[in-house]
Amino acid sequence: MTTEGFVRRARPPRPRLPGGEMSIQPPPEVPRNVPAGIVSRLLPVVMIVAMVGMMGLFFTAGSSALKNPVTLLFPMMMVMSMVGMFASGGRGGGPKAAELNEERKDYLRYLGRIRKDVDDTAQSQLKALVWSHPSPGSLLPAVGSRRMWERRTDDADFCHVRLGIGAQRLATRLARPETGPLEDLEPVSVMALRRFIRMHAVVRGLPTAVSLRAFPAISIEGTVASVNSLARSMVLQLCAFHGPDLVRVAIVCSDPENAEWSWAKWLPHVAHPERRDGAGPARMLYQSLREFEEDHDPELTERPRFSRNASPVDGRIQWMVILAGGFVAGDERSTNDGGLDSVTVIGLGETPLVLAARRGTQLVVDGTTLGARSAFGVENFAVPDDMPVATAEAVARRMARYSLATAAQLINLDADTGPRDPGLMRLIGVADASAIDPDRVWRPRTPRDRLRVPVGVTESGQPLEIDIKEAAEHGMGPHGLCIGATGSGKSEFLRTLVLSMVTTHAPESLNLILVDFKGGATFLGLDELPHVAAVITNLEDELAMVDRMRDALAGEMNRRQELLRSAGNFANVADYEKARLNGAPLDPLPALFIVVDEFSELLSQKPDFAELFVMIGRLGRSLQMHLLLASQRLEEGKLRGLDSHLSYRIGLKTFSASESRAVLGVPDAYHLPAVPGSAYLKCDSSEPVRFNASYVSGPYLATRSVTRRGDSGARSGPSVPIRVFTAAHVPEMRMPEPLIIEQPVADADNAGPILREGKTVTELDMVVSQLVGHGRPAHEVWLPPLEDSPPVTRLLRARDWRAAASDSLAGLRFPIGIVDRPYDQRRDVLQLDLSGAQGHAVVVGGPQSGKSTTLRTLIMSAAITHTPEQVQFYCLDFGGGTLTGLAGLPHVGSVATRLEEDRVRRTVAEVISVLRQREARFRELGIDSMAEFRRRRAAGDERLDVDNFGDLFLVIDGWATVRTEFEVIEDAISAIAAQGLSFGVHLIIAASRWMEIRPVVKDLLGTRIELRLGDSADSEVDRKLAATVPLGRPGRGLSPDRLHMLIGLPRLDNSSATDDMSTAVSSAVAQVAAFYPDRTASDVRMLPDRVDREGVVARAEAVVPRSPMRVTIGIDEAELAPVTLDFAAQSHFLAFADVESGKTTLLRTILRGLVANGRPADTKILLVDYRRSLLGEVEGNHLLGYATTAQQAEPYLVELADYLLKRQPGPDVTAAQLRNRSWWEGPEIYVVVDDYDMVAVGSGNPLAPLVDLLPQARDIGLHLILVRRSGGAARSMYDPIISRLKDLSVDGLAMSAPKDEGILLGTTKSAPRPPGRGVLVQRSGERLIQVAWSAPQE
Repeated sequence: MTTEGFVRRARPPRPRLPGGEMSIQPPPEVPRNVPAGIVSRLLPVVMIVAMVGMMGLFFTAGSSALKNPVTLLFPMMMVMSMVGMFASGGRGGGPKAAELNEERKDYLRYLGRIRKDVDDTAQSQLKALVWSHPSPGSLLPAVGSRRMWERRTDDADFCHVRLGIGAQRLATRLARPETGPLEDLEPVSVMALRRFIRMHAVVRGLPTAVSLRAFPAISIEGTVASVNSLARSMVLQLCAFHGPDLVRVAIVCSDPENAEWSWAKWLPHVAHPERRDGAGPARMLYQSLREFEEDHDPELTERPRFSRNASPVDGRIQWMVILAGGFVAGDERSTNDGGLDSVTVIGLGETPLVLAARRGTQLVVDGTTLGARSAFGVENFAVPDDMPVATAEAVARRMARYSLATAAQLINLDADTGPRDPGLMRLIGVADASAIDPDRVWRPRTPRDRLRVPVGVTESGQPLEIDIKEAAEHGMGPHGLCIGATGSGKSEFLRTLVLSMVTTHAPESLNLILVDFKGGATFLGLDELPHVAAVITNLEDELAMVDRMRDALAGEMNRRQELLRSAGNFANVADYEKARLNGAPLDPLPALFIVVDEFSELLSQKPDFAELFVMIGRLGRSLQMHLLLASQRLEEGKLRGLDSHLSYRIGLKTFSASESRAVLGVPDAYHLPAVPGSAYLKCDSSEPVRFNASYVSGPYLATRSVTRRGDSGARSGPSVPIRVFTAAHVPEMRMPEPLIIEQPVADADNAGPILREGKTVTELDMVVSQLVGHGRPAHEVWLPPLEDSPPVTRLLRARDWRAAASDSLAGLRFPIGIVDRPYDQRRDVLQLDLSGAQGHAVVVGGPQSGKSTTLRTLIMSAAITHTPEQVQFYCLDFGGGTLTGLAGLPHVGSVATRLEEDRVRRTVAEVISVLRQREARFRELGIDSMAEFRRRRAAGDERLDVDNFGDLFLVIDGWATVRTEFEVIEDAISAIAAQGLSFGVHLIIAASRWMEIRPVVKDLLGTRIELRLGDSADSEVDRKLAATVPLGRPGRGLSPDRLHMLIGLPRLDNSSATDDMSTAVSSAVAQVAAFYPDRTASDVRMLPDRVDREGVVARAEAVVPRSPMRVTIGIDEAELAPVTLDFAAQSHFLAFADVESGKTTLLRTILRGLVANGRPADTKILLVDYRRSLLGEVEGNHLLGYATTAQQAEPYLVELADYLLKRQPGPDVTAAQLRNRSWWEGPEIYVVVDDYDMVAVGSGNPLAPLVDLLPQARDIGLHLILVRRSGGAARSMYDPIISRLKDLSVDGLAMSAPKDEGILLGTTKSAPRPPGRGVLVQRSGERLIQVAWSAPQE
C-alpha cells in the first residue's frame, strides 16, 4: 500500500493553562458590644443628684436668684447633657443594623466580581484542555493536519489519552480566607462565601485524561459494547497525536477479523516494524498475549520492570496492548512481576487484571458514567467517550495514507508551517479543471450547501467553508468584511471565493457583481462568466462611475422589490423561489453576491456611498443581496453604522494589531506569517478560525494518468490479482511479470503549463473557459459605460434607415443619442420631439464638446426619418464648418458660413418670409395650429400646394458670432423664436455658454441639450452633476432629467469610428440624396447683384398700380419684393454712397421712375449735377432746370424758394383746404442733387434757401432728393441741409461706405457693399435692398 510521507513539524503553542491561586477576602465581622464601666454607670445618677440639688438651691435662694437669667443656664445645660447621653446609648454601644447591611452588600458585590474572574479562568482551562484532548468527533479533521503526531517524549502530555468529560479542580486555586471564630462573622456573608467556594472550586464538563505511563495495566469493566467503545476512543486518541515511531498498538482478540477491532488494521501504529506479508507490513492483531510477547521478544526482554517515576528513554517504544477477548495464560511477563517499562496493558471485560488491581487502575463503565474502583467502592468521575466502529474505521483509513517522512522529504522541507493547499478543485470535488461538467457541478444543492463553498484549509488540513446565507438559514452572512494588507493575498482570496461560488452554483441560483475601485486586476478574466451581472473596475480614475454604480445597485434593489410585489406580494426572495420550484410560472431570481474591493478608498472619495451599503445591509436578507467589502485598511469611522451588518469577518495579515482587533476582536491577524492567503475567519461571537486560502492564479497543470509501458489501452482491467487487505495474515503472491510504471510522454500538452496567445493559462482561466457558454446569463445590473458614440442608424427601431422614412406628416421625433439609466438598468434612445411647445432647441457645450456633431446628428436623423417635404433645414455655420458637409442633403436648403454675409442675411430673411406667408395663409384658410396644417397637408389639401415647405428649421452653429458680427439678424431670430412654432418654423442654435443667449430667446428654447461645459457652475441642469461629465469625450452631456447621455454620430455605416467622420458623412449624404433623387428643399433665394429696373417695375405694378409720386428703386433682401419710395408719405430722400457704388444709378432709377409715372404738368425736376453724370436723363417738359455749377444752381434755387413761399397757406385758407391741400395748384417739384459734397462747399451752399422750406415740403409740394459721397459723410452730419433732413427722419439709403464712417443712417454701421447694395432706412424699419439697374443714356 502506497503511503504519503508526513513531515512532523514543531508543535504549535498550546493555549495557556491558568495557574496560581486566587485570594478571597474574608467576610465582614460582627463587632462585639463592650459593657460600660462602673464609672459610666454611676455618672447619670451623679448628674441627676447634682441637678436636683441645684434646683433646690435656686428655690431656697428666693426670687432674687430666679430673676437672674444666668443662674438658669447651668441647670439647663445639665438637662441637655443627660438627654444627649441617654440618646446616644453610651460609649459601649455597637454599630447600627444599617451599617452592617451596607457591609454585607459590599461583600456580595465583591463575590460577584470574583465570580466573573473565576468564569474566565474556567473558560481558559476548558479551552486549554480541549486543545490537548479534543473530543472523539474532532479526530477525523486532525488526521493529516499539522497537529497529527505532534507529541514527543519531552511533552508533559506524552501518552496522555482522554477518557471522557468530567469535573476537575479549578486551575487557579481558590485560597480560603483566614477568619476569626465563626460566631464573630456576619452569617449571610459566610453562607455566600461557602456556596461560592463549593460551586466554583470544581469545574464541570472538562476533558478527563489518564497517563498510560503512570500505570502498567488498566482494567476497564462494563458491558462489551461500552467498554470497546471507550477503548477505541483511547486507541485513536493515542494514535492521532503520537507518531508510530514513539507509540505502537497491539490488539489481542479471539478473532482479528471481528468488526469490533478489524478496523485497527489501517492504523500505522498497528503495522509491524519488520515483518511483512502479502498485503505489506503485518498487522499486530494477535489471538493470545503470549503470541504478542513472542513476536516482540527481543525488544521486551531488554525492558526493566515498570517504574511509575521513570522517564521515557529515547528509542524505547511505548506499547499499548489491548486485551479484547484474546487468550491470557496469566504467566506472561507483561502482566506479572509489576509489569514492564513503557508497556501498558488495557484489559477489557468483566474480569479485572490482577496487575491492574495491584499496581494499576480499574475503570468501570456503567451506562453514561465512568468510575474508578477502590477499596471503598466505585467512585464515578466522568462521562465516558463513545467511538462507534464506523467513525473509528474512518479515522484509521484516513491515517493509513500517512507514514513518517523520509530523510529526502525532510531535506526538501520548506519554511512554511501552514497546512498544505490541496487545491480548490480538490476541495470542491472536481478531479480536473479541464474536465468540469457544468451539468454535474451545477446540480441543485441542499439548503445547507446553498451558498456554502470551500475557500481553503484550516490548520488541521480540513476544508474551510464560507456560508454567506443569513443566520436564520444557519449561515454566516448575509454580509461580510475582508481586510488584508498589501501582499497578504486579499485579491487572490477574493478570486478564490468567486471561483468557488461560480463552480458550485448555477447562474440561475447565484449572480455576481464584482467591483474593484482601483486597477481592476482583482477580477480580471471573470467578466465572461454567465454568473457575472457586472464587473466594475477602475473607478478611481472616473468618479462619475461611482455614482453610476450607486444608481445601478439601488436600481437592482428596487427591481427585486418590484418583482416580488408584481409576482404575488412575496415577502422575500426565498418565498419567491419556493413558489417557483413548486411550479409557479416565475423566472429565476438568483441570489446576488456583491464583492467590493478597496471599499475604504471608495468611501474616502464618496462618503455618502455608505448609505447605500447600509441599505443593502438592511434589506439584503429579504432580497438575497449579499455584500462582501474588502480593503487593505479599515477605518471604522467611515463605516457609519455599516459594521453592525457585517456578520462574518475575514482577516488576512494586517498592517497593525489595532486593525486586526477592529476586524476580529483580537490582534492575531497582525501576527500571521508573511505567506499570502494566511487568514482568520470570524463569525459572530465564535473564536477566529485560522486557515490558508487556496491559490487559483497559478499555472494550470493537467492531471496525468499512470499507464503501463507498451500498453496501447486496448486491454482493460487490472494487470495483477486483487488481494483483500485483512487484519489477519495475507499470504504472499508471486507476480506473473514485473510492472514498469511511468508517466506518459506522448501528450506534450500535459508536460507543463499551457500557453494561450503567449500567456500561461491559470487554473482560474481554465475553470472560466469550461463554464462560459453554459447556463442562463445573469441579469445585467451594470450596462457598459457610455464610451463609443453609436451611429444614428443604431438609434432607429428599423434595421434599415430606408424603412424608417415615412411619407406621412407624423410627429417630429428625431433620435440623436442614448440616455444612460443605471437605476432602471437600461439605456433609452434620446429622442427630440420638436412638434409641440418644445419645438425650439439649443445645444450648449464647451470647446470640443461635440456641439457641431450634435447638430449634424440631429439633421441626419431627421433626414433618414422624414422626407424632404416634411422637414427642411437652413443652416448658419459659424462653427468649424462641419455643417457644410450636409449641404448635399435633400433636406438642407442652404448652409451659410461666416464669410457669406449675404447668404447669412438671406437665409434668415427667407425663414422670416416663410413665417410671414404662413401667418397670412393660416388666417386665410382658418388653420389654427401647425398640427392642423400637417393633417390637411397629409390629406392632400390642394390649397396648401403653394406652400413648398414643411417644418422649417433654422440651425445656427455658433450663437456668439450672431451677437458679435451679425447683430442685424438678431432681432429677426428673436422673432422666429417668439412666433415660429405656431407656424412650423423652428430655431436650433448651438452656444458655448448659457450666458451667451439672451433670456428673451433662451426662455423660448424648450428642448435643451447640455454637453460638457467649460465651467460646470454655468449648468442649467445640475451644477454638481455637470462636473461629473467626463472631459475629452465629445458628445457626453446631461439630459433634461439629469441623466448622462451620449450623442450619436451622423453616419449610416453602423460604425462608431470618429477618425473618418468626414468621409462617412459624405457617404451618408450621398446615400440619402440617392434615395430622394428629385426631391430637395428649396434653395435660399439670394439677393442678386444686378436687377433690371424694367422687371422690378413690372413686378411692382402687378401688385400696386402706378402712381405719380411712387417710384420703384429695387428689391429688398427679406422677401425679394420690389421696394418703392412714396414721396407722398415721405417728401425727401437722402442717400450716402461711395465712389462706384451705384449712387448715380440710384438717381437715374429715381428720375426715370418720376418721369415715367408723372405727367409734366404734375412733376417738375430741378437737377443739380456738377459732374454731369445725369446729363440727358430728364428732358422735355419734366425738366425744370439743370445746373452744373453753383452759379447756375443758385438762381434756380432762389427763384424756386420764392415760388414755394407763395404756396404757403395764408390766413384765409380753410381747414378743408389744408386737409386736401387744395389752396394752390401746380406740379410737385423735385430737387435732385448728385454729389452734394461738391455742392455744399465753404464758399456757400446753393441749397441754403430751401432749408426753412424743408419741414413744410409736403404742404408746398417740395421734394429734395440728395445723394452724397460717403467719404467724410460723418462730418457732413452738421451740414444744415443734411441735419435738417435727419431731423425730419426722411427715408435714406446707406450704400457702400468705409467702416470708419460709423453709423450714417438708422442703426446700421457703415460697411463696404457691392454696387447697388444698401440699407434702406425708413420709419417702418431697416432693410437691405439692391438698387435696380438703369442703363445710362447712350
